[in-house]
Amino acid sequence: MTMTAPVRPVLPLDDASTYAEWFACLAEPTRVRLLHAVATAGTITVGELTEQLGISQSTCSHHVRKLADVGFVQLRKEGTTTVVAVNPACCTGLPHAADVVMGVLATRPCCPELPTDDVDVRAMRAGDWPAVSRIFAEGIATGVATFETEVPPQATLDAAWMDDHRWVAEVDGEIAGWAAASPVSGRACYAGVGETSVYVGERFRGRGVGKALVRHQVIAADNAGLWTLQTSIFPENRASLALHHSAGFRTLGVRERIAQHHGVWRDTVFLERRRQDG
Repeated sequence: MTMTAPVRPVLPLDDASTYAEWFACLAEPTRVRLLHAVATAGTITVGELTEQLGISQSTCSHHVRKLADVGFVQLRKEGTTTVVAVNPACCTGLPHAADVVMGVLATRPCCPELPTDDVDVRAMRAGDWPAVSRIFAEGIATGVATFETEVPPQATLDAAWMDDHRWVAEVDGEIAGWAAASPVSGRACYAGVGETSVYVGERFRGRGVGKALVRHQVIAADNAGLWTLQTSIFPENRASLALHHSAGFRTLGVRERIAQHHGVWRDTVFLERRRQDG
């Protein structure tokens, strides 16, 4: 009996051409340094870049234009000054391209690694609302967590969230964060698809609370038979993007100018996580 080797997916030519153009643009150390400087600053002038990198104005302008042509940065004029801003889409698009080329997305983890021992996750209770509301407000205040501008009423969230998919994380007995999932549709065919949210209190960020919450969230979803979790994250919220990627979410795309936030059009990165057997 002859065994047939499995057919492995091949990167589409159009995608390969796009990625090649991106990588070719970065095949120059000065452009890599410039992109890093802009991405770190968020917004910076050409003059500031020139001084920071120790290069001439003409050299800086040339390489900035090359980065803008590919779409890594965006330019605008303020009088005689050119202001350079990172294109938020490239913060996720470029790492995603590298992951695709290297095949990383083909073997996504089922869940994040074990969280720290001092974070406990339990089901959310009615008495947790004051802490949940406070943490929600702290997330809103960052400007990169949600389109909400004020905390929705408890009754609204209680009606929206799935009963068995709402959690809080505690550190030393204090609620440090929460996570919840909402159905994406009332149609029966989408019964296994949930929209997720994860919020960490201001004083507890960087302590593994988000990791503990999302780990509990995805394991519970798998055990309950949810076959897809999805979420939308602002491109600027790199910590949340990294957290969700560690939990097996993959970037499907950037939804450009999807909605306004405080009168400004904002993009979101759309991610999903599929259960291994889903």
